[in-house]
Amino acid sequence: MSTTNRRSFLARGAALAAVPTAAVLADGALAGQASAATLPDYAPIPPSALGPAVNAQGYYVGRVEKNLYWVTDGTYQAAFLTTREGVVLFDAPPSIGHNLQRAVDEIAAANGVSNKVTHLVYSHHHADHLGASSLFGRHVTRIGHTEAKKLLARDNDPARPVPDITFDERHTLHVGGERIELAWHGTNHTPDNVYIHLPRHNTLMLVDVLLPGWVPFDSFNLNEDVPGSIAAPAKAMSYPWKHFIGGHIGRLGTRQDMVVYQQYVDDIVENVKKALVTVDPTPYFAKYGDNVWAAVKEYQAAQVAYASDPVIRKYTGVLAAADVYTASTTFVILESLRLDLGVESQVHA
Repeated sequence: MSTTNRRSFLARGAALAAVPTAAVLADGALAGQASAATLPDYAPIPPSALGPAVNAQGYYVGRVEKNLYWVTDGTYQAAFLTTREGVVLFDAPPSIGHNLQRAVDEIAAANGVSNKVTHLVYSHHHADHLGASSLFGRHVTRIGHTEAKKLLARDNDPARPVPDITFDERHTLHVGGERIELAWHGTNHTPDNVYIHLPRHNTLMLVDVLLPGWVPFDSFNLNEDVPGSIAAPAKAMSYPWKHFIGGHIGRLGTRQDMVVYQQYVDDIVENVKKALVTVDPTPYFAKYGDNVWAAVKEYQAAQVAYASDPVIRKYTGVLAAADVYTASTTFVILESLRLDLGVESQVHA
């Protein structure tokens, strides 16, 4: 394995660092120890889903447009804008960590501009996107949504200092002759997730909604507001942009990526609505009797399979990991349609 490929492999594994490699039983025996022979097979990843290879230090930095750059380790993404007054950084994922400054240094040296990070914009409060914030010291001006400040104060994580500047709905950041438009359009992935628009650079950054070239992560990206997350892409498309930074995986996005993602989610929604009226609950409750949870589990599994199987077939080879996480996303959307929107909610006569 070459150094670059090895670094790429390690970088992609960084997101899984907190997951145990094997379950441990109470008596200390290993359970379910994995091997290549026992792990399941999944569909190949479409080449279109993959981004550029990372370098020997485990990162890739490239130009988005003009003086806007993006950084990735193959799993997480951040971005930065060089200005005559310093550098504005957008998010600080811990998996990229010190490579963020290395990427800034690389670009600054090549272009003869300052490498000093003066501002750090928070997309939202989650540690996987902000856990390297403290690396940039106390003198960096941090900007985030009002709710982000509340949540970070609650979490009391020294790695994620609370923002110095907050806003409720909109804020325009002017640094070194550059303009950055920040906006909150309602809850989606989290209550504080914001739209970061750089109009002079034809770029929109919206984290944990669209993961370009891929289906959402487990359980619909662990979204806290499913209807808000379903609505987010249309709000994103209302902005003029050419380049999209989604915060995850190894490449930038395009407007066509957003179109495909919207259709993917729409297909799940439509199939869930069909499943809610088509799958008969009778055999499940007849078999399990008083064990209501068993009946519900198997009934909903049948609904999820009914709704997700056609979507998996349609998008395998189009979106990476369609066969990996579509079912879990379908379950979350099914529950949201039932509980948030009242689809097929029936009042007992």
